[in-house]
Amino acid sequence: MKHEALMEISFFMKHFTNHRKCLYQFSATWKCQLIILLVTLVTSGCAVQPKVVTEEESQRRVTQDLLLLQKDQDVIRGSISLEEATARALKNNLDLQIELTRKTLAQKQLNLTSYDMLPKLVVDLSYNSRSNFSGASSRSLLTGRRTLEPSTSSQKDVFSSALGLSWNILDFGVSYYRAQQAADHVLIHEEQKRKVVNRIVQDVRAAYWRAVSHERLIFRMHKLKERVRESIEQNDQIKLKRLSNPKNKLAYKRDLLGLEREISQLQRNLSMAKSQLAALMNIKPGTTFSLVIPERGVFTSRLDLEMEEMEQIALESRPELRELFYKKRANAKETRAAILQMLPGIELRGDYNYSSNSFLFNGDWLSIGSQLSWNLISLISMPAKMNELDAKEKLLDLERLSMSMAVLAQLHVSLAQFGNVSEEYRAAYDYMQVQNRIIEIARVEAYLGKISEHQLIHEEMNTLLAEVRSDYIYSELENAYAGIYVSLGLDPIPADLDNKDLLSLTSELEEHWSRR
Repeated sequence: MKHEALMEISFFMKHFTNHRKCLYQFSATWKCQLIILLVTLVTSGCAVQPKVVTEEESQRRVTQDLLLLQKDQDVIRGSISLEEATARALKNNLDLQIELTRKTLAQKQLNLTSYDMLPKLVVDLSYNSRSNFSGASSRSLLTGRRTLEPSTSSQKDVFSSALGLSWNILDFGVSYYRAQQAADHVLIHEEQKRKVVNRIVQDVRAAYWRAVSHERLIFRMHKLKERVRESIEQNDQIKLKRLSNPKNKLAYKRDLLGLEREISQLQRNLSMAKSQLAALMNIKPGTTFSLVIPERGVFTSRLDLEMEEMEQIALESRPELRELFYKKRANAKETRAAILQMLPGIELRGDYNYSSNSFLFNGDWLSIGSQLSWNLISLISMPAKMNELDAKEKLLDLERLSMSMAVLAQLHVSLAQFGNVSEEYRAAYDYMQVQNRIIEIARVEAYLGKISEHQLIHEEMNTLLAEVRSDYIYSELENAYAGIYVSLGLDPIPADLDNKDLLSLTSELEEHWSRR
């Protein structure tokens, strides 16, 4: 009987041992397969290849971009005035939209930075599950004997949560100066926007007046070019008996060809202005539109300011100098933030905790605490940091002085240019008036047969050139006059023109420019 019992126990132990070996082999195989699967996923994820854009994606992108370019465009309902052209450029110009978007981004970054000054409110949720209990026993360090039976103080599945409020006084100070720096960056982007607005308004004025010359003279240039071409063809077909030799005939044709070439050059130079104006207004290339054609006259705009007063205005108002001032102010706040980062940080913390572990005597509890930390390496790196900030401040001072000199030089140059162009326009305007009287007499003489067709064409060409030169110099005069305001740093538009419709924008520009 005893022998049979021993045999059963031996069989059971052998079977149990084999079963453990099978379980171990199965567990090892399963672990090996899991490792192979993880390695495969990692390596396949790392093997990313560059993907070239497809033709369909390019076509889809182009279609979307063309639709966006013409989105929310105001319909052209009549001839475009200078004020409307400027309003369209301010409303639709993509360069200005980029600057406005950058300013908006800086404002949002400021709003985001302001949240860094608030205490941190953290919610922590966790769930832990085990296949068995996390039991433990104790062993005496003196005798080496086990002193307690294995026991546990935790369930297999435990859910815990914590709601904590912490506030680092040092981080609050640093975040305060970072927020002030972000506010300065908003103002820096505002000055950059002012600079772009000044450039756009000046470019629109220059392109507008050249395009006006093209609108005013294009019909006459076409008619004159047709007359020159007819004269060339007649010269080739009809033999002029009163010409003594072929040299005179060739010289006559040469003059006509020279006139045709000069007219073509005028057409090409003036026709580009309208395309440039359309681009500034973000009007689709090829769109037909007309311009308001002002009457020619004497330029009457002037500036009733003393030179010292203009220099003071320029040094106070130029966006480049104001931008450097904000950069220096932001650099000073970076110095204060660097000093704060050198100090020890004090963190205050309070938490509410909960645990589903039924072995705990108290499943929820409140805790408070404080912590003092000090990065001693910041003390070592502080001199290098301060040297960097001092060098940056000196650089900003030098840039401001250099920019101030450049601003004063630009102001004097713009005034001198305006004076020179004013004299040039007065001479061109007087010349045009005299030429208009000459062409009237020449037309009568050609009708009476006192002068030849060739002489009349020459006078027509001289009249056309006089008008083109007068208009071109007038556009330069308008550009030089606007350049004075740019050099002074005065805003060419009211400050409250954002998000307004085209009609309101145009009327306010007219009122603002008439007052100025």
